[in-house]
Amino acid sequence: MRLMLVHPSALMYSEIFLRLEPLGLERVAGAALAGGHEVRALDLQVSDRRDVDRELAQFRPDALGLSLNYLANIPEAIEIAQRAKAMLPGCFVFFGGHSVSFIASHVLEQADGAVDAVLRGEGETAILPLLAAIADGGLESVPGIVTADGQGPGPRLLDSIDEPRPARHLMRNRRRYFIGELDPCASIEFTRGCPWDCSFCSAWTFYGRSYRKASAEAAAAELASIAEPNVFIVDDVAFIRAEHGDAIAAELERRRIRKRYYLETRSDVLLRNTEVFARWARLGLNYMFLGMEALDADGLELYRKRVSQDENIHALEAARKLGIMVAINLIVDPAWDTGQFRVVRDFALSVPEIVHLTVLTPYPGTEIWHTESRRLTTRDYRLFDIQHAVVPTTLPLAQFYTELVRTQAVINRKHLGVAAVTGAARALARNLARGQTNFARMLWRFNRVYNPARQLADHHRPVRYELPMPVPVSSGARRQELYLHNRPPAHAHQAGNVHSG
Repeated sequence: MRLMLVHPSALMYSEIFLRLEPLGLERVAGAALAGGHEVRALDLQVSDRRDVDRELAQFRPDALGLSLNYLANIPEAIEIAQRAKAMLPGCFVFFGGHSVSFIASHVLEQADGAVDAVLRGEGETAILPLLAAIADGGLESVPGIVTADGQGPGPRLLDSIDEPRPARHLMRNRRRYFIGELDPCASIEFTRGCPWDCSFCSAWTFYGRSYRKASAEAAAAELASIAEPNVFIVDDVAFIRAEHGDAIAAELERRRIRKRYYLETRSDVLLRNTEVFARWARLGLNYMFLGMEALDADGLELYRKRVSQDENIHALEAARKLGIMVAINLIVDPAWDTGQFRVVRDFALSVPEIVHLTVLTPYPGTEIWHTESRRLTTRDYRLFDIQHAVVPTTLPLAQFYTELVRTQAVINRKHLGVAAVTGAARALARNLARGQTNFARMLWRFNRVYNPARQLADHHRPVRYELPMPVPVSSGARRQELYLHNRPPAHAHQAGNVHSG
């Protein structure tokens, strides 16, 4: 069967700081290829929308799948589905991905016949049963499937994340993937899932708080196959298990693999497993994303981070000693006033680390989606991108965006202004010498992308597709009711061992 897979366009935030290869889509493609199917893939982060029409006309796929890890891409995906049905009425169109999994029935209804099915949960386990059912019937038995006729059996977790290997060779324009100065940059997954339960995050509800690890041998073999000199480790929390991080490091040392790495982790994990991070720093770990989320105890408690202010400060000190540059994420609460924005600016200027701001957003699948008492001010999918306010703001909305952009601009000038660029000249020259311009373009695009007028105007665009209203969950509801995947006992035991409590 001919299968075409499409990843939608980049979001606002990604226009400047990063553009990551669509690893999930590549893994689904890998599973389909292993099953004997003919597969083509397009990533609209690095390709043109017109390429979709050209590929549809030339390849004439039997099935078209669109990856929807971000709510903001849903309108674009529906438009592509409609176009595909107009060009190829017999093509089976389906959606899959993290965000769409939580609102599958609603999106199907909105697509009005242009989408034949939504696959909830992990796509690697469902793609071969789906393609077989498209050819021979039996859609209702596909794991995680939702159609106009109803919902099939629940989605199935992969037994092992060692396979399938991502079909990286299908992706065009790979040199356009980057994160910061790591340009170009590939992505890899060492673990999947998160055992913590932050109120703003849907990783734990999606995976049922399961936590799976790739074998050290498989992880090292995949790294050895990656051509790019830079690699982003996409794990929700890297190196929760010290022995796992050490085992992969040992394999890399044995194979003499050396690249530059960027990863995400938590303060408590860094402090608990400092020796592992030190070992990886020797292997090329240059950058780390640390989700501090809040500067005060009240904010940390609200987001249920289970990390103290002191741990966050000590983690920054530990990273500095290891020579790892940290990018801190702070969540901007729409309830902030000018004083709270000023506190964040003062903090950002007082530390050497990079500081990123993301706006608190109740996403489907998160606990705050169900418990948020403030009424949504918009249900426009396109505004659910962690850069727009979708609940009431204490400040007038125009002033909120002015403060938000002003704060991010102060931080931006600190790291990307003339003085900082002079300091980063070596990295810039190295990238340009290889023909890599992503990092250079990033340095001067801030004002074009981030400005209060643009963000405010986004709220006044005509809206065709909207999110469903959140369904309240009773205070006595069991947490398992939020889980997308039903976790097998082995996964439950494993997650219990790593949960911080």
